[in-house]
Amino acid sequence: MWPFNKKRLIDENILKQIYHKSRVKRYVQFIVGLFLVAVAFNLFLSPNNLVAGGVSGVAIIIKHIFGLDPSIFIFASSIVLLIFSYFLLGKEKTMGSVLGSLLFPLFVKLTTNIDVYLDIDNSQLLLAAIFGGVLQGFGIGLIFKAGFTTGGTDIINQIISKYAKVSIGKSMLMSDGLIVLSGIFVFGPTKLMYALIVLYIITVMTDKVILGISDSKAFYIITEEEDKVKEFVLKYLNHGVTIFQAKGGYTKERQNVLLCVVPTKEYFKLKEGIHQIDPESFFVVTDAYEVFGGE
Repeated sequence: MWPFNKKRLIDENILKQIYHKSRVKRYVQFIVGLFLVAVAFNLFLSPNNLVAGGVSGVAIIIKHIFGLDPSIFIFASSIVLLIFSYFLLGKEKTMGSVLGSLLFPLFVKLTTNIDVYLDIDNSQLLLAAIFGGVLQGFGIGLIFKAGFTTGGTDIINQIISKYAKVSIGKSMLMSDGLIVLSGIFVFGPTKLMYALIVLYIITVMTDKVILGISDSKAFYIITEEEDKVKEFVLKYLNHGVTIFQAKGGYTKERQNVLLCVVPTKEYFKLKEGIHQIDPESFFVVTDAYEVFGGE
C-alpha cells in the first residue's frame, strides 16, 4: 500500500501547486469572466429573448412569463442546485461551484441597467446573437481557464452524468438542449434559430479562450523516404524531428513515424515537400496549441 499512498500524495501536491499558482491572476480572470457573461446576458440575450441554455436561459423564460427579476431566479436556483450538489455529488465537488453560483447572480443584478450606459440597437437580431455569443463565450472561457464554474447547469450536468451513467457531453446535450428547445414554445422558432447561433458561437469562443489560437501544426508522417523527409525538415525548414516506432494494425509491420511541429505559415512548405519527396507517403496534420521546449 505504501507506493500507492506515496503516489497519491505526490498527485495531491501537484494539484495544490496548480491551484495556488498565480492565484491573483486566476481570480482576476474569474471576476472579469463573470462580468462579461453578465454583460452579454443583460445587453444582448435577455433583451432579445435568446434562450441559449443554462439557468440564465430559464431565467429569460421565467421573466417573460411571470415578470420575475432574472437575478433573483438565478440566485434561488443556484442555492437549490448547491444543496442538491452537496447531497448528490459530495462536499468537494460542491465547493468548486459555490463562488460562481453566488457571484454570478450578483453580477447579473449589478449590470441590469447597463443598456443605459451602452446604447445598443437590438433591432438587428443577428448582430445581437453574434456579439452576445462572442462576449459570453469569451467570459465563460476565462472562467473555465481560471479553474472555476458558474454553477447552474454545470451542477445538473454532473448529477446526470453520475447517476445516468453518461458522459458530461451527453448530459450537457440533455440539459441545455431541453432548455434551448423549450424557448420555441415561448418565443417561437425564429428565436430558437438565433439562440442556436448564440450557443454555437459560445462553444467556439470558449474553446478558443481555453486553448488559444493555434499558430503551429503537428505532422505525423509515415513514409518510405524517411531519411529524405527528415533531412528536408532539419536542413531546409530548420525544425526538429522526433522518430518513434509504430506497428500497423492490419499488416502488423513495424515502421517509423516522424513527428515534427512547424509554424502554421510553413504548413504549405512541409506539406508540398513531403508530396514531392514521396507521393505515396501518409501523414496527418493537427493543430498544435501550445509548443514548449526544443530548438
